[in-house]
Amino acid sequence: MRRRDFDFWIFVTVLLLLALGVSMVYSASSYYASRKFGNKEYYLIRQLIWAAIGIVAMLIVSRIDYRRLAQFSPILMLVSIILLILVRIPGIGSNVNNAWRWFNFGFMSFQPSEMAKLSIILFFSFSLSKKNEMLQYFWKGLVPYLLVIGIIDALLMLQPHYSATILITGVSVIILFVAGAKIWHLILLAIPVIPLGIYFAVSEEYRLKRVLTFLDPFEDPTDAGYQIINSLYAIGSGGIFGKGIGQSMQKHLYIPEPHTDFIFSIAAEELGFIGATTILLLFLVLIWRGIRIAMHAPDTLGSLIAVGITSLISLQVIVNVAVVTSSMPVTGMPLPFFTAGGSSLAFLLVGIGMLLNISRYCGNKYRLKREKY
Repeated sequence: MRRRDFDFWIFVTVLLLLALGVSMVYSASSYYASRKFGNKEYYLIRQLIWAAIGIVAMLIVSRIDYRRLAQFSPILMLVSIILLILVRIPGIGSNVNNAWRWFNFGFMSFQPSEMAKLSIILFFSFSLSKKNEMLQYFWKGLVPYLLVIGIIDALLMLQPHYSATILITGVSVIILFVAGAKIWHLILLAIPVIPLGIYFAVSEEYRLKRVLTFLDPFEDPTDAGYQIINSLYAIGSGGIFGKGIGQSMQKHLYIPEPHTDFIFSIAAEELGFIGATTILLLFLVLIWRGIRIAMHAPDTLGSLIAVGITSLISLQVIVNVAVVTSSMPVTGMPLPFFTAGGSSLAFLLVGIGMLLNISRYCGNKYRLKREKY
């Protein structure tokens, strides 16, 4: 099959988002880093290093045939499960804020959940590209994939890492639906899942508090509602044109750790409505090109991988922006390319590399046969 140059629109859009993201990490984190580490460039340097590693990985992956990568997906899936087990063991995993999500190597940390996101996309896409007709059957077709999702979700909830649980479940269900799962099977599964989700949302006091805070954040403005109220202040005070990069007031610890999941609030404050809208438009361009690649991919495997990666980005953007604008209860969902975090950025760029590789084979005059890879 003839190979073309990769999708130029995706490449340029990702570089623009990455440049904006690194700039905002520096702006949002400078005061916090200066207070905590005595070095306002602390997070900037780390983000630049990981961005450089991620770009190199993206370009390398963009040159590797996605079909070859997919052949290793069962191994990657197994390794991800093992790492998710190991990270919960004291002495191996690292506990930060009562969560066992990281391997801490001193000079860097690594979240196995980030690897699990790409692993399950590759594994589901590879398996379903060979036998998607089995999804017409509930027990012998759909249930085995649900068991895989259940294992990953259970390990994530033990950390606990609820945002990753929601994200991986959502992306997996989208892949299953696109691959041919019957809609009434998925609706049938939603019947017990919805009440179970409500139970988990209210069973712990801190999770119930998040829901109640979402309903009325000003009821407890100095505690539970503090973060979201200051997020809204940041967005509102940005106006049309913003205060200018580096001029945020809310980053002075009014928003705790402003370089993490609430970084979009700082971006809206400093860049204004125009800047925030530009960021969202760039994400829309990226999502549009991802959908286009999924539609024009030369085979089922490429189409499903493109759907998975595009869904991964889309869900994170939707949930993150919804949280910081108080459109849904607070959950720790990162904003792609913006939220400070090394392993999340690196694995995201690897996913973009796979998307770029698939785009190389789009638009050919002939299509691959539905081979059993």
